Amino acid sequence: MLKDEEGAVTVDWVVLTAGVVVLGMLIAPMLKSPVSNLAESIGDGVEEAGSYIPAR
Repeated sequence: MLKDEEGAVTVDWVVLTAGVVVLGMLIAPMLKSPVSNLAESIGDGVEEAGSYIPAR
């Protein structure tokens, strides 16, 4: 009975998945500002490029 390892792989995956989720929750706030700035820069670039397209 002590050597029964059934379900051990499931426990390993649950712990691993929980670790990845926690890591993501810790990193997400640090990435919010740079990603937002990048999106704004891309939007500005698209808007500028659109000004060179003649209107129909």
